[in-house]
Amino acid sequence: MNRSKIIAVGAAAVLTLAACGNDSSGGDAQSGAGKTLNVLVQANTIYPTQQKQWFTDISNTFKQQTGAEVKFETFASANDELTKIQTSVVSGQGPDVYSLGTTFTPTAYATGAFLELTDADWAKVGGKDAFVPAALGISGPDAQHQVGIPFTSRPFVMAYNTELLKAAGIDKPADSWDGLREQAKKLTNGTTYGMAVAYADGFDPWKFIWAMSVQSGNPLVAGKKASLDDPATLKAYQTYLGWLATDKVVDPAAVGWKNAQAIAEFGAGKAAFLPMVSATSKVTLDKSQVAGKYAYAIMPTIPPGTTSRPSNGVGATSILSGDNLVVAKYSKNKDLALAFVKLVTSPEQQKSYYKTFGELPTNASASKELSADPALAAIVDSASKSAGTPFNGGWSKVQLALLNVVVQSIPDLQGGKVDDGKLRSLVAAAQKDAQNAVNEAK
Repeated sequence: MNRSKIIAVGAAAVLTLAACGNDSSGGDAQSGAGKTLNVLVQANTIYPTQQKQWFTDISNTFKQQTGAEVKFETFASANDELTKIQTSVVSGQGPDVYSLGTTFTPTAYATGAFLELTDADWAKVGGKDAFVPAALGISGPDAQHQVGIPFTSRPFVMAYNTELLKAAGIDKPADSWDGLREQAKKLTNGTTYGMAVAYADGFDPWKFIWAMSVQSGNPLVAGKKASLDDPATLKAYQTYLGWLATDKVVDPAAVGWKNAQAIAEFGAGKAAFLPMVSATSKVTLDKSQVAGKYAYAIMPTIPPGTTSRPSNGVGATSILSGDNLVVAKYSKNKDLALAFVKLVTSPEQQKSYYKTFGELPTNASASKELSADPALAAIVDSASKSAGTPFNGGWSKVQLALLNVVVQSIPDLQGGKVDDGKLRSLVAAAQKDAQNAVNEAK
């Protein structure tokens, strides 16, 4: 995938987009009869049926409010997400509204092809103060240049089986990755594994590597320099892949698991720990065999190979995670797009979305109501200790490079091993790809 294409066409695309009918003056969002608003969102593989129903419900409500139809389109992976951005920027046509993972917002901003929000735009979606302040942390490079409107908040935590830990004499999950590995070994037996990990997921694996790296003091990207070849990052891969290959604390079948399958295994009581999950798992787990027998904890913040975090390490429990809504400049339905954003970020819709999917609200009043739920204490704590990934136009390609190391390691994992020489070569290739992406980024 040619990440440079998106940058090379950036300036030209902006001119093309303007010529394609950007409705900067907007118009009346209530006069949407006969119009269709196209919206791109991530396919929900955990709750696909509920997502289809949500599409219908939102479309009906929006039509009642504006007279306009909403047509939803989905993407399945981070690669799909990036491709859709690239092709739309080049062609000057595509969705009016994109729901992008927060880590893809820098890429969207770097293209110059998405609406930079004015005070008037913010007013049309309810005002900037309607949102949780922390959720605005990756809406743009600074408060004066923002393209992303927070839609969902998804801080990551770790679920654990309280009964299994109690039976093993473990009071609480360890605060270091090495400690967690030792606990997982103790909890692995003939019928239960220490961890459930989704090695084949298209979004989760790189987040483990990011966390362990920044905790070790390696930001992965600083300015115009990528540092995936730092020893701390190699150690992160060895640790993550080693859980299955050498420590044997993960079911070998996990080489083919997506996030939903890892949640299902934990929900069936077959694993003691389920790291890198969000509140979305709660809806499923509360209906599973472990209902009433699990809790959430923040993930370890002490990096592998150490007993304490180095002075330059960041105690990040999660990436600043969630989804932002961005509006394409080429859209001829700017006011309708902002009206859609206002609808789905309203307190009522945000609370309903949480009950259905477990995604935390970014709307300030809805978030305040939920923060009192003791079951969400660790998730709220993780939200306050999350750290943003670098706001760099090349980050999406860096993210994919981090993920690709795991993807290319799957054949070895299937054989129950990790070839250290091959792993080093994969990391070196990822470093080259990441540095090229950073060099090309605006």
